[in-house]
Amino acid sequence: QGEPPSHYFEQFPEDNPVFGFITWRWILTPGFDHMFSSPVFLGLLALLAASLMACTFTTQLPMVKVAKRWSFMSSGGSIRKQDFAESLPRASIQDLGVILMGAGYEVFTKGPSLYAFKGLAGRYAPIGVHVAMIFVMAGATLSATGSFKGSVDVPQGLNFVIGDIMKPKGIFSVAPDVFNTEVHVNRFYMEYYDSGEVSQFYSDLSLFDLDGKEVMRRTIKVNDPLRYGGITIYQTDWGFSALQVKKNGEGPFNLAMAPLQLNGNKKLYGTFLPLEDSDSSGVKGISMLARDLQSIVLYDQDGKFVGVRRPSSKLPIEINGNEILIEDAIGSTGLDLKTDPGIPIVYAGFGALMLTTCISYLSHAQVCAKLQIRYFFFHGCLRRSLYQLLHIYGLICS
Repeated sequence: QGEPPSHYFEQFPEDNPVFGFITWRWILTPGFDHMFSSPVFLGLLALLAASLMACTFTTQLPMVKVAKRWSFMSSGGSIRKQDFAESLPRASIQDLGVILMGAGYEVFTKGPSLYAFKGLAGRYAPIGVHVAMIFVMAGATLSATGSFKGSVDVPQGLNFVIGDIMKPKGIFSVAPDVFNTEVHVNRFYMEYYDSGEVSQFYSDLSLFDLDGKEVMRRTIKVNDPLRYGGITIYQTDWGFSALQVKKNGEGPFNLAMAPLQLNGNKKLYGTFLPLEDSDSSGVKGISMLARDLQSIVLYDQDGKFVGVRRPSSKLPIEINGNEILIEDAIGSTGLDLKTDPGIPIVYAGFGALMLTTCISYLSHAQVCAKLQIRYFFFHGCLRRSLYQLLHIYGLICS
């Protein structure tokens, strides 16, 4: 997702289609290289939202209106036609009312008739589920069409302006004033496992407004981003920017570190310090390699290994008659920045979805009764479980 077109030209060529038919045209033409903001995906979301709204207005709302009505049965015969109905001799409306109120029902009486219900929230909950799903889809759509995203690698001690690296992701992306904020990398450092592998890396960042006033300072790390003015700054990567080296007491010289190609995910950086050699027509010098910021491996002008130095040790090393001192290793921080105005809506939608889904499991129960010529006619309906009605029936019989 989000790769440049050349990536898809290379990975999905027309002369060697994946699965025999998938080429870059199948991906770029419908916009599947940015799936969640493509017209196909947004169109499907719109159809789903329309379907949910139609279901709400044509099915769920009428069911709620019916459930809210008080329904007093006019005769014992009409009660006996219902699915769950019984007739009992020598029972009373008052006794049933007391039993139902004890079970949490709302009870209404009208002469010899009774109507009771409970769990009406269970009828409203499906509407809430539909509304919550629409909120989630609306938030996702806003995220896909109204957000910004950018990435930057910044050496320690340098600055960047947020707006210079942010790119809009959709037609509704509007740049906020906070894009004028300048970010300064005060310090970049890493922690290591006992094996020497990098365990965590940190960036100490300061944010400045247009007047040069520091408005925020915070140290971030992987999975612990900085948030300011709707912008989130994530720590995602690291690099080796430069070595500060002294030669024979002169300097320090800033030597840029270049990334070297390796197989796998391992990183290796290298640089070169030229040495004057009147006996050679070519350029010779000292090579320096590093996998991280804590150890530098040095080679002489013939490519022979000389030694390893830590920048923190401040110990010089002699190479080809020159005293070399590693002063400092300057890292660079890899940052991802994004604005996502749809996140609060998506979170609110998911929260409401979980709540209304739980509420929907509350059973909506209705009980109707009629006392007619010494007989008590009883009818009940329950949306999910018959157990409660059987329990009430047992109480009445007892």
